[in-house]
Amino acid sequence: MAASSKTPLPAQSLLTIALGMAVTAPALADNSNPKKSAVERIEVVGQHQGYKIDQVQSSKFTDSLGDTAKSVTVIGSDLIQDMGAMSFSDTLRATPGITLGSGEGGNPYGDRPFIRGYDAQSSTFADGLRDIGSQSREVFNIEQVEVFKGPNSAYAGRGAVGGSINIVTKTPGARDFNHLSLTAGTDNLKRATLDTNKVVGNEAAVRLNLMSHDADMPGRSGVDGDRWGIAPSLALGLTTQTRAKLAYYHFESHDMPDYGIPYDQATGQPAAVDRDNFYGLLNRDFRRNTVDSGLIKIEHDLGPDLLLTSTSRYGRSSNDYVVTNPDDSKGNVASGTVFRGVKSRYSVTDSLATGLDLSGSYHLGGLANRFAVGLELSKEETDADSYRVTTGVILPSGASSTHCQDAGMLEGYFCAPLSNPNPSDPWVGSIERKGTPTHTRTTSRSLYGFNSTDLSEQWLLSLGLRWDEYDTESTPYGGETLGNSDGFLNYQLGLVYKPAGNGSVYLSYGTSSNPPGTSNGDGADRLSTSNDDLAPEDTKSLELGSKWDLFGDALSATVAVFRTEKNNARVAVEAGRGAPQENVGKQKVDGFELGLSGMLTANWQLFGGYSYLDATLEGNGINSQYDGNAFPNTAKHSLSLFTNYGLTDSLKVGGGAYYMSKVYGNTANTLSVPAYWRFDAMASMEVNSWMTLRLNVQNLTDKRYFDKAYAAHFATVAPGRLVTLTADLRF
Repeated sequence: MAASSKTPLPAQSLLTIALGMAVTAPALADNSNPKKSAVERIEVVGQHQGYKIDQVQSSKFTDSLGDTAKSVTVIGSDLIQDMGAMSFSDTLRATPGITLGSGEGGNPYGDRPFIRGYDAQSSTFADGLRDIGSQSREVFNIEQVEVFKGPNSAYAGRGAVGGSINIVTKTPGARDFNHLSLTAGTDNLKRATLDTNKVVGNEAAVRLNLMSHDADMPGRSGVDGDRWGIAPSLALGLTTQTRAKLAYYHFESHDMPDYGIPYDQATGQPAAVDRDNFYGLLNRDFRRNTVDSGLIKIEHDLGPDLLLTSTSRYGRSSNDYVVTNPDDSKGNVASGTVFRGVKSRYSVTDSLATGLDLSGSYHLGGLANRFAVGLELSKEETDADSYRVTTGVILPSGASSTHCQDAGMLEGYFCAPLSNPNPSDPWVGSIERKGTPTHTRTTSRSLYGFNSTDLSEQWLLSLGLRWDEYDTESTPYGGETLGNSDGFLNYQLGLVYKPAGNGSVYLSYGTSSNPPGTSNGDGADRLSTSNDDLAPEDTKSLELGSKWDLFGDALSATVAVFRTEKNNARVAVEAGRGAPQENVGKQKVDGFELGLSGMLTANWQLFGGYSYLDATLEGNGINSQYDGNAFPNTAKHSLSLFTNYGLTDSLKVGGGAYYMSKVYGNTANTLSVPAYWRFDAMASMEVNSWMTLRLNVQNLTDKRYFDKAYAAHFATVAPGRLVTLTADLRF
């Protein structure tokens, strides 16, 4: 069985529709329609100043971001568009303090962000509810991405050790519009998105988002992929006492998975080879990612200061792949060869979550208060299987399965030359599902309450509490069931002082609980015999910060210093894979962060910041030799800045600058990827009232750098230079 990344998709159909709409756009651009001037009701209640957004979706945040005693970064759709970001991972480069982790073996291939040094793969949410399945997310249906930094289990429940991420999806509004975006670029890139909204009655609207994307990866030989998605939604009672949103999301991607370039164990750095070296096999390796989800959200105004919200979400995701691991664990790189290890996965995750929230305001003892109380229930199930992959070639007697210098290893394509691998090497083996899945089920029940009190015009006190009951079970095929059950209380305290109406100084304290099995069998934190009887890891953080709205509230400036500590981290107390663990480790992160978003002048907008993370390991039992080492997947210094300037009313230019210092792949700090600078450029021109052209150049200098550092075998190569031209049509 051979597989291809170029599985036929309805991309041509979507592109045909998009091109047809582009041709008819001038005729449809009717400015006489009175609905054009209506104010659109959107899900996120907040004012926008350029890239500055003042509010998040969740009612658990009872104050504006300026008065919230916590570091929060919001990436809006305008910034995503101007950056030319076309994936969720692309979007996250807008904020410092986030690095990307890789998938290998039991840890699935897909989105794996690290926030302030901690894995947030299982702490990613969609519309406020956990989006647990492993996947590679798209941006075509994203309104904004909310990044909450620091331990915040009070808001997000289990996990959220370094923070969490919430994706807010697009919602129908109360005016008609059509936004068609057509993109062509280098490396055979073709992309079309359509975002259309239609008012269908006095109090109802429908919105449809479509996406088709096909491209090669810049700078990588043989790595390509295509994907498509559709996201219809319906809003009822737009301005009435009771409002409802019903939404569906479907996404499919087919691509050639790429683990990158092997480490040279002698140097601890990625091997010094051409960036386009690809060690996989094009007629064997494949990846298919499918996501389906449905959302029902109902809001009801119980009074002028009281809102009841019910949100339910069902999701199903599958992650299916065979990928080549360019492995140098046996020292093959020193002999000029690379072992083609095989990693595979077939996992299906189903999740059902519902939340009921009551929020509003009241006065008590002459003091103004804002509150939110609620409950959340969830059930997640994952079946994780893998493939049995044969080569179709019989090794000579005595040949090793991993040493490339042995007879038959190169001839049978078990290995590849380091300098000039051929991804088109013939492969005549077979791929067969093992049919021995591990079934994991996780249920949780949560109660929470948040309250903010205006102690005076200058002082504000906030408190949040959350209780979680957590239960997870994992059953290997034909094996005994492992389980972990626990209950944990987390809280968030904040004190805000406002020396002026446009600024605040805050002190906050937050906690998180991370029980074994948090990823529900579809991430790095899985249940095993080494950890199933352990208590949750407890993390606490103290943060001092200040937030200011400058230049007439057009620009937001933030600064924060913080310390995060985990005193009962799970660590192995014996050597070897699968060794028993105990809650005896210590981890500490001391950090400093700056952030800017909004308008410097009427023509100049920017978004970005700087993050410093001193993340160290301590007290790791048998691994005490690692005490004082840096966290893996954590950059000590990172900087992100995107800006644009309007030269005229119709022409603007801009670009991005991104820096990340060295990132270690392992706790021994012997393997790492080097620091890098990356630069982007952008220019856009408003041709007329309905068309804007935008030119994006990502990785302007075609820098060879690595954006993911794995713990043992490889480092993932970041894309090379990509040039795209986009026609944005609005009518």
